Amino acid sequence: MITNLHIKNIGIIDDLEIDLNEGLNVLTGETGAGKTLIIGALAILSGGRFSKDMIRKGESSSYIEACFYEPNNTDSIDGNIIVSREINNNGKNLCKINGRMVTVCELKNFMSAIMEIHGQNDNQNLLNNENHIKYLDGFIGEKVNSLKIQYLDYYNKYVDVKKKLKENYGDDKERQRKLDLLKYQFNEIKDANLKDGEEDELETKRKVIINSEKIEESLKGSDLAIGENCEENLSLAIKYMERISDVDKKYENIAKSLKNIYYDIQEIARDISEYKEEIEFNETDRNEIEQRLDLIYSLKRKYGNSIKEILEYMEKLEQEISYIENLDIYNNELKKEQKILEQKLNELGSKINKIRVENAIILSKKINKELEELEMKNAKINVKVDYKINEYFSTGKDIISFYITTNIGEGEKELSKIASGGEMSRTMLAIKKVLAESDKISIMVFDEIDTGISGKAANSVAVKLKKISQSHQVICISHLASIAAIADYNYFISKNVTNERTNTNIKLLNEDEAVREIARISSGEVNDISLKFAYELRNKKAS
Repeated sequence: MITNLHIKNIGIIDDLEIDLNEGLNVLTGETGAGKTLIIGALAILSGGRFSKDMIRKGESSSYIEACFYEPNNTDSIDGNIIVSREINNNGKNLCKINGRMVTVCELKNFMSAIMEIHGQNDNQNLLNNENHIKYLDGFIGEKVNSLKIQYLDYYNKYVDVKKKLKENYGDDKERQRKLDLLKYQFNEIKDANLKDGEEDELETKRKVIINSEKIEESLKGSDLAIGENCEENLSLAIKYMERISDVDKKYENIAKSLKNIYYDIQEIARDISEYKEEIEFNETDRNEIEQRLDLIYSLKRKYGNSIKEILEYMEKLEQEISYIENLDIYNNELKKEQKILEQKLNELGSKINKIRVENAIILSKKINKELEELEMKNAKINVKVDYKINEYFSTGKDIISFYITTNIGEGEKELSKIASGGEMSRTMLAIKKVLAESDKISIMVFDEIDTGISGKAANSVAVKLKKISQSHQVICISHLASIAAIADYNYFISKNVTNERTNTNIKLLNEDEAVREIARISSGEVNDISLKFAYELRNKKAS
């Protein structure tokens, strides 16, 4: 049980300390006074999410600390456990259990064995089928948990084998599809018979063909410009310079230079003449080059940015094809292991299913009894266990679904079809009441479990909370007089303004104060009539 709760700098809570007691602790007060912030603080202390917006304005951090008395807990010191969590607006998170620093995950796991919080949003959890298996298995307890541990060990191995087979193309269809694709890609590249550097060579030929007319015209013009006259004129110039070459060295050098130019011109003229003869425009050659380049461009889009990269990719394809085709031995061993694991999972899954089916009937009956006492006399819960022959889940081979009939003559429907918030609240309370009889959690927290409830239903909810409090410490926020009246301890939450700042206060009420608070809740004001009604409700508690 929680003996003391200290909350600092959360929302409008400045510095609040609460001493709590065994039994039913009911917190009441006006809307906006900070009641839900207290439950929120307990959720944060249990490892829940925290938003920096929750830190009190002007402060740099929030702090929550609680002292628990859990004599049977191995972490306790003389039965006492102190748990704290400090959160700074820079994101730093400090969690401690008896002074020992722990992670948020460790804090969450530790607190989940001590305290369970039913918040205003938890009714939505009841609508989620994924949570239904938790309710049923929580009701069954150790009898199914030991089998689930064995099952989970095999399941994890099974998942690992399936993963390896998938990575190794162990699925025959997938493997064949992959092989077909790889071989298609390999053959497509191989049939193309690519050669490194081929693309540049083809591009050059293509450019020549495209510009063949211009090239032919330019070569003819150049040939004509050089002509015989150019050679004759150079030859004549050489003769003139040779006549004076022995006069001065510089004339000799000019003669030599002219001879070199003459020979170069002759060589160039021969080259131009040959190139001119080679120029021949062929439409067939051009089409073949264009088709070849198109093929290369297509392969580049698929397999690489160059012919070199495409050829390297082809080598990788060949290696992967060989690898896949030679996986049979290894994959066959994995498949044998998979079959053995499936056999174990089926055996354990069948045992788990049998236990769940038996206990689903018992759980349904117990919840229906609670619903009847909660003024839902015509409502019937049916906990269905659907065994999946060819499927495996981490929790077994079952899908658990809660179905309900709310009125006589109507068919079963999923819990999500319940329209009334009051029906949903009572259904959740009925489940919690049944589970509370079998779980080991010592503290149960309810935030406005009375939503949408009034009249006889409210009285029934009060009785249920009282019964739960006989074996658990119950902390409950309520707006109903019938619940406040049956409390073992009544706390009044209020707020006041000091130095232009709003602060939350809490007070443990004495008997007279408790009666006046019950009167206020019942009619909105305290007068002789509401006080008389409050005394009557309070007297029912004693009986």
